[in-house]
Amino acid sequence: MKINAALADEAPPIVAILRGIETAEAVEIGEALIEAGIRLIEVPFNSPDPAGSIRAMAMALGGRAAVGGGTVTTPELADALADAGGTFMVSPNVEPAVIGRSLERGLDVLPGFLTPTEAFAAVRAGARDLKLFPGTVLGSGYIRAIREVLSPGTRIWAVGGVGIANIGEFRAAGVFGIGVGGSLYKPGHDAVTVAAKARELVAAWSDAAASEG
Repeated sequence: MKINAALADEAPPIVAILRGIETAEAVEIGEALIEAGIRLIEVPFNSPDPAGSIRAMAMALGGRAAVGGGTVTTPELADALADAGGTFMVSPNVEPAVIGRSLERGLDVLPGFLTPTEAFAAVRAGARDLKLFPGTVLGSGYIRAIREVLSPGTRIWAVGGVGIANIGEFRAAGVFGIGVGGSLYKPGHDAVTVAAKARELVAAWSDAAASEG
């Protein structure tokens, strides 16, 4: 499943970042996230066995969730992600060669940017979705300013310090989606714990959306 397919099926634009997850627990944690309403799942490539975790979740959950890889910093990692069955790539930076290879392999791309120069470089390389990272460093006012110069079709996802406490602020600033890591999952968290945190996060997103309406 690709990102837009999950969104079209009413999944909230929330990416669960499972940094440090072990392959043996990946499917159980993924099932817990889906049950709680989160259907965009990222395994960073600095996890113990990222390709194994992605492969396990893609096989078991791929019809119900978009499973991707994060910290994709080389074309070779993009290949490993695609070979494992992942459907989207997240990177901490803008590297045209990585974006290009990911697109060649049919992956959705979310390159990380901080400055306008980086944002436009990512768009020129073929990205539509951009990951503002770290999301809280410059604040929501910065997001408003960036959105004024980017094309309307460009979607900003805020990652890094964004969570229940400030979802409303970032939504009001115009972010399309968010990525949440440590406040949702840390190594050692079991499926019950992750599901409870995920439900709170989805509820906070829904509440913020309702307040805008």
